[in-house]
Amino acid sequence: MDYKVVENYYVGDNIYYIKIEGKFNAKMGQFYMLRAWDNFPLLSRPISIFEVEENYISFLYKVVGKGTEIISKLREYDYIKLEGPYGNGFEKVKGKIALVGGGVGIAPLYMVAKELENCDAYLGFNEEEIMLDIFSKECENVFTTKGSTFITDILDVEKYDYIMVCGPTPMMKKILDMANETRTRVQVSLENHMACGVGACLVCTCKTHSGNKKTCKDGPVFWGEDVIL
Repeated sequence: MDYKVVENYYVGDNIYYIKIEGKFNAKMGQFYMLRAWDNFPLLSRPISIFEVEENYISFLYKVVGKGTEIISKLREYDYIKLEGPYGNGFEKVKGKIALVGGGVGIAPLYMVAKELENCDAYLGFNEEEIMLDIFSKECENVFTTKGSTFITDILDVEKYDYIMVCGPTPMMKKILDMANETRTRVQVSLENHMACGVGACLVCTCKTHSGNKKTCKDGPVFWGEDVIL
């Protein structure tokens, strides 16, 4: 279905923000398939939801290929196709929560910050720190790193009952290793490559302790103890 673009601009660290007009009903951690072209590229692009408002939905995305490059050039009143929401998102929990995001992996964590109480945010960037102001409004504390300092260097896993994480696989694996001998439980949002978004093509298959799963349909969010990274 076609929707109207409200705004679309660069926010820093090679990440863009797009806001789209319409009525949407989605859960934190889910994603949509976005498409702003006819035949090429062949596939739509899976993008995690950043925020759902009464008459809008917004996404953060990184330009990494032709599809996201086309999306980055959309302007106000242009149209874009959205299909979704797809996938299983973050489960609601109660306790002390750390939201850990690396780069564009911060995107699905903002809805968590808005919906769950008692959250601290740990946001890691390559060069520029972005979206700190809005995370600060929803979280009790916001900690950041950039460049050669890793977000895992400043995260004290034992302070939290739950950690919700999205970002590079090495970062997620490190957090799972850190939490392995603690009471802290971890939910990970995987960023596997996807093609169809509905579990038909098997491109996004991931390994779990109960066999192979489809990231787009069974995830993208899994409990950390279930996945094999």
